[in-house]
Amino acid sequence: MVQYYLPIGMRYSTLEERKQFYSSEFNLQKVAQWFGSQSDKVKFAVIIGRHTKIYPEKYKEDASTTIIIDEYSGLEDVKGQIIEFLPEAVYYDRNVYDENDHKIGQELAFDLDPENITCPIHGTLADKMKRHQGFSFCELELEMVKQEALRLYEFLANRFSEVRVVYSGRGFHLHVLDQQAYLLNTKERLDLAQQVKSAGFHIDEWVTSGEMRLIRLPYSLNGLVSRIVLPLTKGELESFDAIHDERCLPKFLSKKLTF
Repeated sequence: MVQYYLPIGMRYSTLEERKQFYSSEFNLQKVAQWFGSQSDKVKFAVIIGRHTKIYPEKYKEDASTTIIIDEYSGLEDVKGQIIEFLPEAVYYDRNVYDENDHKIGQELAFDLDPENITCPIHGTLADKMKRHQGFSFCELELEMVKQEALRLYEFLANRFSEVRVVYSGRGFHLHVLDQQAYLLNTKERLDLAQQVKSAGFHIDEWVTSGEMRLIRLPYSLNGLVSRIVLPLTKGELESFDAIHDERCLPKFLSKKLTF
C-alpha cells in the first residue's frame, strides 16, 4: 500500500477512531443547519476505504466503491448507516430532486486541493503522480491553497451573494448557494469553470461542471488526514491553521498531538 506523505500531525484514521468519532462527535445538529429545510431530501454517500485501504473486513469487496445512502428515516438513521460502514469519507449529492426523483438543479461548488499546487519543494501534480504520491501534500502547499481559497472567495463574492467556505480536511470547497446558481446548465458551469481557471485558480473542473455531483459532507471526518470537515467564515479562513486548530481536530487526535 502506498502511504501518502502528509503534514505533521495528519494521518489515516483507524476503524476504531472512525467509530469513536461518528458515535460521539459527529454533530447532526450542525449538519441539519447546513442543509436547512432540505435536510430530509439529501442523498448521502460513503467511500469505505478506497485510498486508505482501511475497511471492515465484511466490506472488503465494496471498499473502493461509492455507496449511496438515499433511504433513511432521518439524520440519526444516516448516522447509524455511517457507523455501520465506518467509511474514510462521507459525501452528499449536490443535485436537487423533485418528488419524483428528477433532477431540477444543482448546488454550484468549487474544489481546491493542495496537491494541485505547484510546490517549490515537491513540484507539480505530474511530478507527484510519477512518484505515486498524487494525494500527498506538505504544509507549504496547504498554506498556498488556503491563500488561493481566499482569492477565489473574493472572485466569487463579486458575482454571487451567498458563498460559503469549507475546509475539506485537505483543501477547501467553496459553495455558491444563490438561487440562480442552482439553475445553471452544464455549458454555463463549464464556461464559469474556464473563467475561474483562466483567472489563475487550480480548481477541479469536474466538480464545478457538475459531472462530479458528490462533495464532502461538512462536519464529517476526512479519514485520510484525521481532520473534521469544517465550514469557515472568510474572517476565520484568513487565520485558519489546519494543523493546530482544535475545531478540526477529532478528540482521538487532539489528545495525542504534541507540537
